[in-house]
Amino acid sequence: MTADLGQAQHTHWQSVYQANPHMYGDQPSEPAQYAAEVFAAEGATGVLELGAGHGRDSLSFARRGFSVRALDFSPEALEQLRVRARQDGVSDHLTTTVHDVRAPIPLPDGSVDGVFAHMLLCMALSTAEIHALVADVRRVLRPGGTLIYTVRYTGDAHYGTGIAHGDDIYEHGGFAVHFFDSALVDALAQQWELREVHAFEEGELPRRLWRVRQTKPR
Repeated sequence: MTADLGQAQHTHWQSVYQANPHMYGDQPSEPAQYAAEVFAAEGATGVLELGAGHGRDSLSFARRGFSVRALDFSPEALEQLRVRARQDGVSDHLTTTVHDVRAPIPLPDGSVDGVFAHMLLCMALSTAEIHALVADVRRVLRPGGTLIYTVRYTGDAHYGTGIAHGDDIYEHGGFAVHFFDSALVDALAQQWELREVHAFEEGELPRRLWRVRQTKPR
């Protein structure tokens, strides 16, 4: 992603959250509900969410008793999350950090049990930046820890349309998306144990996504 596109996306998301508080509603996404079941079955206690937004999924993890670290590059979104966490009485289970995922994750090696990212990896990130991010996720996960992420893929109706930025990134309505193909999913799973790639649909278009589950070897 170019610096100009990155800054434009940061500004766009900040303004969207300001104009549309809690824009994704209060209920957790279906992928987050799936992730919570996986993390619980694996005995996870500490969960990291990348691209938490206003926190509907981070809140659902906290309500289930996980210790949650929520990262997002929008201060506005994270403030909405903190307010709701106080209202729900789960502030003690949740920490928020303003963070751009193009920089290293501000956590020690092997410090979290599970990582969740709903459509974060398919934001306006270059292929190189995505690889660097997944490598850093592997660093902060404990051995045997699980990454669950969702991405829009090349079978989506928006793929190949709108404003093209190169590297399979296309922009619609101010939102830039990096559409994944199966080769990229496979490449990101190298040095991991790939457990599942599940296709599903979400939203009005509908968006077509993959839910990917991969585990750091012990």
